[in-house]
Amino acid sequence: MAAHNEIGKAGEEAATRLLQEKGYTIRHRNWRSGRKELDIVAENDNFLVVVEVKTRSTSTFEYPEDAVSALKIRRLIHATDAYIRCFHINKEVRFDVISIIGEPGNFTLEHIEDSFLPPAN
Repeated sequence: MAAHNEIGKAGEEAATRLLQEKGYTIRHRNWRSGRKELDIVAENDNFLVVVEVKTRSTSTFEYPEDAVSALKIRRLIHATDAYIRCFHINKEVRFDVISIIGEPGNFTLEHIEDSFLPPAN
């Protein structure tokens, strides 16, 4: 496995632990529908929380959360719609980003709740 893939996998593990420590219930990790993927799907209070995890070894070029582009948001919305239909979810949805910088064992995590809203169109 390439080094960046290992950092990403370790980042998702760290993000999952962070959410569990905060009392979130993890429903799925790396859930797929065709080519669509959701990193983490969790529940907290009355929300279905879709979490995009972005991990970088350094913030020299950009912060991890800046990699959540308009195209990525559209893909997350489509994947979330598929998830809701598949599991017949009737909860309000919130989109979070967990931004991670560093190396496995020495990560700095930032949980950005309600990081974006679905576009109106």
